[in-house]
Amino acid sequence: MSTVFSKIIDGELPGRFVWTDDRAVGFLSINPLSPGHTLVVPREEVDHWVDADPGLLAHLTAVAHAIGRAQTDAWQAPRVGLVVAGFEVPHLHLHVFPAWEMADFDFARAAKTVDPAEQDAHLAKLRTALHAAGHGAHVPTP
Repeated sequence: MSTVFSKIIDGELPGRFVWTDDRAVGFLSINPLSPGHTLVVPREEVDHWVDADPGLLAHLTAVAHAIGRAQTDAWQAPRVGLVVAGFEVPHLHLHVFPAWEMADFDFARAAKTVDPAEQDAHLAKLRTALHAAGHGAHVPTP
């Protein structure tokens, strides 16, 4: 059964992509904890992170690292959060988001709705930072 993330990856549902490669994608969360909150998702449908191949986990972490550095550059946050929660969608995903305080890690405080224009601005800002960091080959063109 195809997950909602597979449908986003396949273009059946919309997504604001900041990263694409042959093993993973990164797209903005529709319920962000902070500006630029990105989900790093494998193309392969794996439910629980402990069931993923270690090589795939290493790749996802490397992608999350690149995105996290770009978020730091774009928003000047003192930290970048990295969380594997996995209860919302049965498809492995890493939450990567700028954080200014511990409260930024509270999923109960995630935005319930987002302004599309604001999300588009965050998308552009993060894509620009990824290009500047030398990851342009993985950044989709608008």
